[in-house]
Parts: sequence; structure tokens; C-alpha cells
Amino acid sequence: MIETRLARPPEYEAVAGLRWRWVAEKRGLPDDGRDEFIRGFAVWARQNADTHRCMVLVRDDQVIGMGFLAIVPRVPTPHAFKRASGDVQCVYVVPEARDAGLGGLLIEAILRLAAELGLERVTVHSSTRAVPAYERHGFAVSPNLLQSTDHTAVPPVTGSTTPVT
Repeated sequence: MIETRLARPPEYEAVAGLRWRWVAEKRGLPDDGRDEFIRGFAVWARQNADTHRCMVLVRDDQVIGMGFLAIVPRVPTPHAFKRASGDVQCVYVVPEARDAGLGGLLIEAILRLAAELGLERVTVHSSTRAVPAYERHGFAVSPNLLQSTDHTAVPPVTGSTTPVT
């Protein structure tokens, strides 16, 4: 049986293991440091559970996929004082379970959570491989969404508007 739901705190270590595995697939990792990362990630997940909701994909009580909905408060308007948007992050399914629509189940679960929370919009920064999956779930390229990629091009602040005493 496959289930998608919010991660339970005891599952954060399994989620951390998936995150380690994902980065190792893409970039490679050193042989040591995994246990320290898993402990630290689990602490981070507990501390940030309000702003980074973790959804898991579970098969037979084993976490085989994950995805986060990062919740970002937005500046109030006269029409809506409490506003927020979301960003889909770190959607991952173990390689042996891919290409069976399970990533889509995670995306759907994250979007349901975003709707329940009343988020104004949801964005994602996707790998090329995953773009079709996001498009199948209603994501589209936006001509209004811009991304700064060259942070070195921003000139340093040379003056101060704060009085020095």
C-alpha cells in the first residue's frame, strides 16, 4: 500500500537519508559524515516544521519519497493582511520506485496542503527531468517570475543610511 502524508517526527531521519542519497546521486558525497548529517537534518526538520512542511511517500511502513512545501509569509495588503506563498522543494523518490507516478502523488499531496493553507501561489525550481511531471500537475512557466543567478554582480553597499554615534 502506498500512502502520502505529512512526515511524522520519528521519520525525519529516514527523510534525511533520502536527502543524502539524492545529493549523492547528483554530485557525489564523501564516505563519512552521513550519520552526522542525518542527526543534524532531523533536528533542522523539527525546528523548521512550521515553515517547511515535509510530505512523505510511504510503502509498507518504509519512507521511499519526500517533498517539502516551504511557506513564505507575504507583505500584507489592505485586502488581505495574512498572506503566504509556497515553494515546492526537494521532491525525491528512490530510484527503484521511479517512473510509476509516485512523484506525481507527492506533488498532488503538496498542492493539496498548499490549498488547505490558503497559499496564494506555489512555485517550484525543478530539474529538467521533472518539468513534465510538474506541468501535468498544473505548473507552467511564468514570464513574471525572475531569478537572480549572479549574486556577484550586485555591487557592495558603500554607504550607510544609519547614523553612526
